[in-house]
Amino acid sequence: MDHQEPYRTRSFSRESSLASSLSLSRSLPLIITNDVDSESVSEAGDIGDRSLRRRHSSGRSNRLFSSEDLIEQGGDDTSRQEQGSVVKPLPEHMTTSPLPTKSLLSPETNNPVKKEEPVLPKSLEYMSCLIHLAVFGILGAITRYLLQKLFGPSVARVTSDGTILYLDLPSNMVGSFLMGWFGVVFKADIARVSEFLAIGLSTGYLGSLTTFSGWNQKMLDLSADGKWLYAVLGFLLGLFLASYSIILGVETAKGFRWLLDRRASSSSKERNSCLLEVNTFKSHIVSMTLMVVLLVALLAVSATQLVKEFDKGTSEAQLWLGCLVAAPGVWLRWFLARLNGRGLGKDGQYLRWVPFGTVIANVAAASAMAALATLKKSVDTTTCNTVASSIQFGLLGCLSTVSTFMAEFNAMRESDYPWRAYAYASFTIAVSFAIGTVIYSVPVWVVGFN
Repeated sequence: MDHQEPYRTRSFSRESSLASSLSLSRSLPLIITNDVDSESVSEAGDIGDRSLRRRHSSGRSNRLFSSEDLIEQGGDDTSRQEQGSVVKPLPEHMTTSPLPTKSLLSPETNNPVKKEEPVLPKSLEYMSCLIHLAVFGILGAITRYLLQKLFGPSVARVTSDGTILYLDLPSNMVGSFLMGWFGVVFKADIARVSEFLAIGLSTGYLGSLTTFSGWNQKMLDLSADGKWLYAVLGFLLGLFLASYSIILGVETAKGFRWLLDRRASSSSKERNSCLLEVNTFKSHIVSMTLMVVLLVALLAVSATQLVKEFDKGTSEAQLWLGCLVAAPGVWLRWFLARLNGRGLGKDGQYLRWVPFGTVIANVAAASAMAALATLKKSVDTTTCNTVASSIQFGLLGCLSTVSTFMAEFNAMRESDYPWRAYAYASFTIAVSFAIGTVIYSVPVWVVGFN
């Protein structure tokens, strides 16, 4: 029997014994699967500006290669040997990934493609992304406000501030459902038309339509009033309904996609994609110009209406001021999303499955919202309430997200390690609620605010 060199990792050298080599070769599929799975589930919702940075990067990407990449590229890259990656082609029985999360992972993970050449300069690409995020973020905040009013005490009387059916529950459910459509199943199709549109819809609109900080604050209000059981049930019910909303969205979107594929011929699909794609410099400039006009119109309307409503201290005043400060919240969340899938440690080898960008955005927004809630109770003036509530609704509501949170939760739940989903959700909720209790509930109990 001829001796063949085993597949090498950082912990094993070329001179390993035959027994060690055979043992390593048997465990290698698990190593590759775990790395790909861990990074993919944490990138199921958003990866921030990494997709743009990768196209303009002159060096090698730090992203781990999937098993398909390794098969295609083989073992000629010596720099990959230094990083401890597998350098030999994999056997035929290892070429099929056993991951069950394919439908919930990001398009770039499902369909690895060659590096695209940028059509726009890097500065214009970032500008276009920020403009799309701002426009769709404002539209998402407005939709959230309308759903609050529609299902709230003034119209349908389904939700209220004093029950576990909190005001933002309908928007979190609708946003999670739509995330299954436009952030999972059809995200790759939308990205082929325009990557900026895909970012605007998933990160901008759906991320701003849903809010984790608003959900956490309503549970803090219940606990501050002594309704601890309601607070716990509110978290459980909110997690259950939002998670099943995205599952329903994914399943219905798959069914609709099947109908489209059944009815449309390949030739018509190619013709339509050519007509719709924004893939030239001129089309990008036209698209960006239209989005700038729409952004200016939204800001002008918001500013005009704010002037009329600010002194009244109405919810409309909070809406329009919230729209003016919504964009920075979306931008910050988008930039934080670059941390998703990066892990901890020197080479990011620890906790790669944790989407740290989403965790930081949700926990920070929930903590800041609790601080503003305490400020409103301590100052208790119309102006303070309007400004603080507007920042809570716009800036912090758009900084935190439930739709991305649910995309990541379900990707973990469908992976080989479903316990990670519940650990991730429990950690985010527990830390946000604990910090909020210290910042908000304790001062309420000590000072005795009404």
